[in-house]
Amino acid sequence: MTRHPLFGLALAVFGTLVLSPDTLFMRWSAMSGFQMLAWRGLSMGGILLAFWLLAGAPGRAALIGPAGLTIILCHTINATLFSLGIAIAPVPVVLFAVAVSPIFAAIFGRVLLGEVAGRATWIATAAVLTGIFIAILGRDTGDIALDANAVLGALAGLGVAAALALTFVILRKHRAIPIFPVIGSGSFLAGLAGMILIGGPVAMTEGNYWPIALAGLVILPVSFLALTFASRYTSATNVSLIMLVETVIGPIWVWAYADEPLTLPMLVGGGIVVGSLAIYLLTSARAIPRHRPQP
Repeated sequence: MTRHPLFGLALAVFGTLVLSPDTLFMRWSAMSGFQMLAWRGLSMGGILLAFWLLAGAPGRAALIGPAGLTIILCHTINATLFSLGIAIAPVPVVLFAVAVSPIFAAIFGRVLLGEVAGRATWIATAAVLTGIFIAILGRDTGDIALDANAVLGALAGLGVAAALALTFVILRKHRAIPIFPVIGSGSFLAGLAGMILIGGPVAMTEGNYWPIALAGLVILPVSFLALTFASRYTSATNVSLIMLVETVIGPIWVWAYADEPLTLPMLVGGGIVVGSLAIYLLTSARAIPRHRPQP
């Protein structure tokens, strides 16, 4: 089935918007990092694996190959580092580090696929990173001070960025890999590890479990499936670039509903990010060749 040239970009935008309130729900849960990991990983992983099994478990051969196992490992790392990073560090610190994903994607895309990112991509990446940095300067000074927790949160975010970028690039190269089981297995393994480390299922009930359950059952499966499918219809750099929108929208959700400050620098930085992405997407759309129908 032939897809519209903008199908991949549209999927990436949709997945990013669904993902944007994720950190708000994590804050509402008031749980530790491993508690959140257990809920998010087991919920999301269980759903995706159940859908895959109900569909007849297609693509098992590709699943156990080197590429499939690498994606499972990447998603296990991604899920673990993000939950732990958000638990110990300010949301902007972690999200800013995750925003480096386009750089990792360009590197992995060059190494694995031979892709060359155009000048417009690099200009847009520089612009959105600048906007995000300005936005982060608008957070509470105490929250973004260069202390141990902030450094660990930034390192966790960088690990998430690398894992996400490598996942997108591998999926683009190996299109036969079934998305449901690789993401589901990675999530489930991470969640299982989190549950074991907190002492079992009973410890998962401490805190507000409904926000984290909703994130694991709805937000994560829908958003990450959309983003990973998007990587099959557009370049990994494009997907990672669009995901930067969450870096601005996420703190806005937390400001509006979790009483965290939102200052003028945050608004200015967010405007730069959204504006740069809008220009980039419009430029990409105009650059797509239009094929005339054959008589």
